Amino acid sequence: MVQVVEAKGFKIPIVGLGTWALRGRDCARLTEQAIRLGYRHIDTAQMYDNEREVGEGVRASHLRSEVMVTTKVQPTLLAPHDLERSVKESLARLQLDVIDLLLIHWPNPRVPLAETLGAMAKMKREGYTRQIGVSNFTVALLEEANKVSTEPLVCNQIECHPFLNQDKVIAGCRKYGIAVVAYSPIARGNAVGDKLLEKIGKAHGKSAAQVCLRWLTQQGIVVIPRTSKLERLEENFALFDFELSDSEMREIAGLARRGGRIVDWTWSPKWD
Repeated sequence: MVQVVEAKGFKIPIVGLGTWALRGRDCARLTEQAIRLGYRHIDTAQMYDNEREVGEGVRASHLRSEVMVTTKVQPTLLAPHDLERSVKESLARLQLDVIDLLLIHWPNPRVPLAETLGAMAKMKREGYTRQIGVSNFTVALLEEANKVSTEPLVCNQIECHPFLNQDKVIAGCRKYGIAVVAYSPIARGNAVGDKLLEKIGKAHGKSAAQVCLRWLTQQGIVVIPRTSKLERLEENFALFDFELSDSEMREIAGLARRGGRIVDWTWSPKWD
């Protein structure tokens, strides 16, 4: 039974495969293997330049109807005409019947959000995508998006791991009934070797990375760890045969520190 998080009636499998930096045959093969292992959520983006391979892996699994595929529109293509054209191109590259979840990858202050979300809603109405959402949105941007979007937004994909306090934006998502999807949930590997996570992992017979992922999923946060290794695929999925205690959850939350953010660009919004 696949564990899911529900938002606005849309079910998002709580563990997905992130495909950032996966390329070529490796990307297609890993996508297919993940689905065979039980993953039902695959995440890609126009910026990753691997939609074609992700689609190939999904089709090769012969389980397309069970798999939720997310892709994201890059920030330079958020003007309505550009967005509509790029989404049709994404679907052509994926060679799937529909995009399950379409996100704005990064906000772009040069394009009015109402225009972008209007185009996203149009893509949904015309059947190119089942649902829409956002990524890297702050509390203020979520408030604005919620006001101007004519279609429900089902998720906000954000950097989220124990070393970064995201309480404000998580609370903002919950206020609007939007699911939180955590990218870089193992902090790009920084969880491995952390003394506290290792210690808690030892107590449960689990790795530091699994503790990190369990800490997020236990809060109802969707995780999309990326890996290029088959054994890690299995490890990242084996999260539901143990539970962290309340005191362990609090201890892990205490790892958050200033400067804990990993993904930050010149075009990033003013973070909460």
